[in-house]
Amino acid sequence: MATTGNKEGDWDFHLRSLSANARDSSSASDPASDPYLLQSVRKIYDICKEGGSEELVARAYPQINKLFHRCITALPQSQTSNGLLLLTILQFFLDFGEVVLHDADPSLRTFFRSCLSREFSDPVVAEATLDFLNLNMKKLLISFPTLLPQFFPLLLKLIAWNGERFEKSFLMILPAMMSTGSFLPLFLSLLDLPILIVALEKVERSSGTLIGSSIASIQKSTAPEMLLALMDEAYTGSAIEDRGGDSGSDDNNTIDVADPVFLDLLKDENDGLAMRHWTSPSMVSLLQATTNAPQSDRLRQALYMTPRFLALYFTTALRDVNDSMLCALLPLLMSRFDTMFPDKVFSFEVRKRFSDFMLAAFQRSPDFIALLKKPITDRLGEAYDSPAKTELALHLCWAIGEHGAGGISHKDVARELFESLELLLYENLSSSRLGLGQESAVDSNIAAFRKSSQARLLCFVVTAIAKLATCHNELLPRARVSLAKVARSRNSDRRVWRRASDYLGLMSEPAICLSVLGSSTRHVNGPGIVNWSEGGSKMIAHIPFYILNEQEGPPFHDFSFFDVFPRV
Repeated sequence: MATTGNKEGDWDFHLRSLSANARDSSSASDPASDPYLLQSVRKIYDICKEGGSEELVARAYPQINKLFHRCITALPQSQTSNGLLLLTILQFFLDFGEVVLHDADPSLRTFFRSCLSREFSDPVVAEATLDFLNLNMKKLLISFPTLLPQFFPLLLKLIAWNGERFEKSFLMILPAMMSTGSFLPLFLSLLDLPILIVALEKVERSSGTLIGSSIASIQKSTAPEMLLALMDEAYTGSAIEDRGGDSGSDDNNTIDVADPVFLDLLKDENDGLAMRHWTSPSMVSLLQATTNAPQSDRLRQALYMTPRFLALYFTTALRDVNDSMLCALLPLLMSRFDTMFPDKVFSFEVRKRFSDFMLAAFQRSPDFIALLKKPITDRLGEAYDSPAKTELALHLCWAIGEHGAGGISHKDVARELFESLELLLYENLSSSRLGLGQESAVDSNIAAFRKSSQARLLCFVVTAIAKLATCHNELLPRARVSLAKVARSRNSDRRVWRRASDYLGLMSEPAICLSVLGSSTRHVNGPGIVNWSEGGSKMIAHIPFYILNEQEGPPFHDFSFFDVFPRV
């Protein structure tokens, strides 16, 4: 009984504290300045939670709701952090909203726009916000599924500024930021997280404060035109134009908040797909200043975190996202393969995850190769431009050959991609074009690297030609001609020459050729054709009989496995 009396006394005391704060003229302009107000709200919430009384909730709701609106109104002039207080009130709304018929959606959005946009750089508010989102994740996904996809740019600013100490909490909410409308913009924002750090630090140096939601109010959405450009890139291969070349300023010490580069980088809400203006004077100046200056601690942390964020993004995409969205992502990924923050380790880690995802997407849906025929062809044509584009061409060649240009039903696509591979092969045979357009005087190490890269590219091209012809038999005569030219060429690297000669020999044995070069996604049964998926169930002694399609009779071979493996 004494405990019940104490709770009732506490309840009345803390409820009167809220009323007194509302009447106090000194607290009217800044309610959060009262150091005891947060404690009172938390105590009222705890008593409502423990008691389970709808009457208590109904009595507390009017005061708490008024306090929420007073805090929001006072935010522009407030000198006190309101984040913890508003998060406690939001928790009350989420838990007891059904009792008092309160829709928490407008309150949640108001918190993001009015409070978090100003206080994301406060580590205490940042940690409390991530804890709040993780605690209520299930409820947010069911009742407010568009909240996190809409405000993912603001949450990226939060994790970018506060760094690795909150990485684990952020990774738990990252999949919830992905929706149909945010899937593609989120990819670009994750990739450009280091550039976001540079922009935030530049704003802090220039103005002394981090610009919040005012940036988002100026931003003009370019979503419709960029979405059309991406679709055009995916299905026709035409390049996405860079419309930011004339914007911005070259001044490193000041920032023009009307510059499209910074409007897009520092926005708080998702307003659709927008490409970064990499050739604009502002972006060039920004990156140049970053390259010439020591990396800040925040930037180094962003460079470490971004590949891990992208890895989770790609894993979630392969698991939860439909084929149409994955197909739209691939040309965007290809366009950014050579366009990212200029740090060697960061670029290597990001491109590795790009390649793994791209090959996994083609493995899941080989039809993507046929749908993206034109952008793939264009990327093959850019294989000479830079080492990164050479690496991308290698992976595309492997995917084309491994999946037969999308499958046996895509004969026209296979023929066109085969012609692109032929062109790439003949250009490399005629002259060592890899790396043209760069400096003319190169030392022996750079020359050796380019020669090795060219040989590696040609090995992939030759393999793709052989595998493509194995899947589409009508291409076999042309493949034999191409491989024969390589085998007879005096300019070809020894590794390329040997591979072309081996494939020519395999093509004279169709069954073995299908076993070795056949597509992993298309199984053909027949005499002498090995189904490698059954390899785990075959014993060593089965090898000769398996190749002979288990023909009866004594084995004709005269070797013993003891000739290969020494006796112990």
